[in-house]
Amino acid sequence: MAHLRRELLADRRKAVGLSQGDLATKLDIERSTVVRWEAGRTAPQPWIRPRLADTLQVSEEQLEDLLRPEVEGDDADVNRRAFAGLATALALAPLTRARVGSLIGTSHVRQLQARTARLRRLDDHLGGMDTYTVYTSEMAATERLIKTASYSGDTARALTGVLAEQAQMAGWAAFDAGRFTDSRRHYRRALYAGRESGDPGLEGNSLAFIAYEKADSATAAESTRVAGTRTTPRVRALLHERLAWAHAVAGHPSESQRALDAAVAAVNETSSAPEPDFVFWVDPLEIDIMTGRCLAELRRSRAVSVLEDALNRYDDTHSRDKALYLTWLAQAHLDADEPERAAAVTEHALDLAAGVGSVRPGGRLRGVLQQLSRYGGREVAAVLDRARS
Repeated sequence: MAHLRRELLADRRKAVGLSQGDLATKLDIERSTVVRWEAGRTAPQPWIRPRLADTLQVSEEQLEDLLRPEVEGDDADVNRRAFAGLATALALAPLTRARVGSLIGTSHVRQLQARTARLRRLDDHLGGMDTYTVYTSEMAATERLIKTASYSGDTARALTGVLAEQAQMAGWAAFDAGRFTDSRRHYRRALYAGRESGDPGLEGNSLAFIAYEKADSATAAESTRVAGTRTTPRVRALLHERLAWAHAVAGHPSESQRALDAAVAAVNETSSAPEPDFVFWVDPLEIDIMTGRCLAELRRSRAVSVLEDALNRYDDTHSRDKALYLTWLAQAHLDADEPERAAAVTEHALDLAAGVGSVRPGGRLRGVLQQLSRYGGREVAAVLDRARS
């Protein structure tokens, strides 16, 4: 993982509205020098620090704090793992485990549902490399409970629904970690459990996960048919946006737009029915981001404005997802023959992707960097140099 120094200095530069190139120009130095400072490979010389502090609008003492190398190398990975452990511990509230053959009912299922909801929120901050073992352990515990406890028919359906959600989470974590054989296995388990639970939303969402991994428009369309109108608005919004993505990847602009229109209509629909927790993150901003991604995938010029507007409203604390989404904005800039702007966006994505426990941002970034390498210019060269280092 990268040095904390880079994050601190880069954050301050961005806070005063300067790109790396802007800062270099103000200090009359090469942009590559700023890149090295922010990467923690070199430190500013004493003679330039007063000017640097003035430009960043901090005192010289505050500048020293920005430059201190507190966390480096493997220690930063240890900190990420420590955070993962702490967050998991906080999510896992004590749960009374049922004994073999014991009778369980509504209260126990509610505990399981609440626990699953807390664990799902780990995905906001951690990648699949950090969450996969946690999610599979929970799924295995629920499977044991289903096999060994006694319960009514209604409780059986509710338990199977919990299992479907947990299998979806395990599949997503596996996909995020690059464990694609495992992800497909977990998604199939989620699909069977969703069907057994009798919940069309869970069944449809399982199909949507399968479709998203393969960019399979036929399976994505099936997910919307299965869910139909029997699900809540945000479930339908999620399924339609994933259908839109599958069509965009397949190069079907009209079909993609129809699905996006359906997603927009659904997410803005008023309903008194409670939404399931597995769509807690689905909102109009999510649909806006997916719209921009689809436009970028279809090489539409409007992708830049749509993605810029949406990602300006999407917080950097969602580091994995924002790093990933920024790669589509960088791609859109390259399609518009704007390599300098693509380089600046790629730099931001590199900042966010550092140390994230996911293979997906890195995979996308490699493709963008390969395209950037075809261009010249100081801004592009500096980003390529940083990526190589």
